[in-house]
Amino acid sequence: MRNIIVRSVTGNSDEAWSDWRWQMRNRISTLDGLKRWINVSTSESDAIQQLKGIYRWSITPYYASLMDPDDPNCPIRLQAVPSPEETIVPDSADIDPVGDQYFRKTNRVVHKYPDRVIFLVTSVCPVYCRHCTRKFHTTTVGPESYFEQGEATSWDEDIAYIESHPQIRDVLLTGGDPLMYSNDRLAKLLEKLRAINHVEIIRIGSRFPVLAPQRITDELCEMLASFHPVWLNTHFNHPKEVTEEAAAACDRLLRAGIPVGNQTVLLKGVNNSPDVMRQLMLALVKIRVRPYYLYHCDNVVGVSHFMTSLKEGQAIYESLQGHITGFAVPQYVLTTELGKNPVMPYEYVKQGDIEGEWHIRNFRGQTGIYLE
Repeated sequence: MRNIIVRSVTGNSDEAWSDWRWQMRNRISTLDGLKRWINVSTSESDAIQQLKGIYRWSITPYYASLMDPDDPNCPIRLQAVPSPEETIVPDSADIDPVGDQYFRKTNRVVHKYPDRVIFLVTSVCPVYCRHCTRKFHTTTVGPESYFEQGEATSWDEDIAYIESHPQIRDVLLTGGDPLMYSNDRLAKLLEKLRAINHVEIIRIGSRFPVLAPQRITDELCEMLASFHPVWLNTHFNHPKEVTEEAAAACDRLLRAGIPVGNQTVLLKGVNNSPDVMRQLMLALVKIRVRPYYLYHCDNVVGVSHFMTSLKEGQAIYESLQGHITGFAVPQYVLTTELGKNPVMPYEYVKQGDIEGEWHIRNFRGQTGIYLE
């Protein structure tokens, strides 16, 4: 059915559809363009007008093809189409609740943990997710982005910082989406990182396997494999995103020896249901993608409407623990300036009144005592 819709909307061949550059050239970023794919609600139309000049938005044709054309509450639409709720800002919201600006060491390097850094290589994405923790990167007002002043300039300052800190063994390329770079440009950056002896692993954070899996070509995988060990973390939030195309993209990465992990964000209206979350985690392990983190949604300006309570998040985590394969259960974390803080229910293990006595509880609610 989706293929029929795609043909009627795009009128393009399979060859064009499968070309990631075509996907980028034909991103949807106007109300009229969006109306070719879905029956735009009044709320969505109003939001596009309200947010003009504030937040960027764009949607790849591939990701648009996953949207339910008649349901404004479709989990794909909620993640990709602007909402009026983005203009509602509670007092507790922050533009940078995770502390990227506080730990920023160069124009692009953020050094929060002792042995690893994030390298913000671009502010551009194939789709501007409405729940992005770095939403201020997609704004045309407010604080200056880390790299808007010179995204096309050299990485010399950033590389020099990493070289001068021998404790850094792990570099995560993120942004924005690093795979917006051409293969050649990305290879040049990877080459500079690989020339640093103490950099042991390179990670790439990319949502391309979800938003435009056509980007994961054999040529890209071959290039990445030449810089091993390389890891890739992606970002599936709903079972609808685990398509044949997405599975094939992940398979190409895996066959090139690139482990693929997944970081899901807990989002109200998208996946804050034990059943949906269970379906997602099981779908991921079927395509050999390891669930890595379940992030509690950050209280970011323009994102707060996606937030659930921690109590609800813990209940969803408990619905996974013991009920599905152990490695299909991600670590539930809350990110703040203090870092990633595990927030799994503490009731699983509590110290007793006697030294060496621990009270334990399993996923069925059964309790017992463990003596050291």
